[in-house]
Amino acid sequence: MAEVVKYTAVGRRKESVARVELMPGKGIFKVNKKPYEKYFLRETDRIIVKQPLNITNNINKYDVVANIKGGGLTGQASALRLGISRALLTIDPVFKDLLRKQGFLTRDSRAKERKKYGQKGARKRFQWTKR
Repeated sequence: MAEVVKYTAVGRRKESVARVELMPGKGIFKVNKKPYEKYFLRETDRIIVKQPLNITNNINKYDVVANIKGGGLTGQASALRLGISRALLTIDPVFKDLLRKQGFLTRDSRAKERKKYGQKGARKRFQWTKR
């Protein structure tokens, strides 16, 4: 039996971690065993997820199977975009300039700022009364 070629990569954003597998196929897109339309309900998240495949003209050439843990849906979508971009790089390094120019290979390192003691949050102070 012929072995299926899988290209794997990991993408991260905030608390989200996306493990991505790209396989030659018809364009089937599954996220946590669900079709991506059922998983990402916001249209902006769906657009974010498809961007690397659209730019490299691989939208119906590869099946995407992703397993995502942690964070919110928008952070997960960004993590998935990074994972797909990295997997596309393993397929063909020619995509590097195209994906880099769009910013899809850059890991967004911004994270939540920690809460400080003596304050209500990271920046917000407790209410101050003059009298």
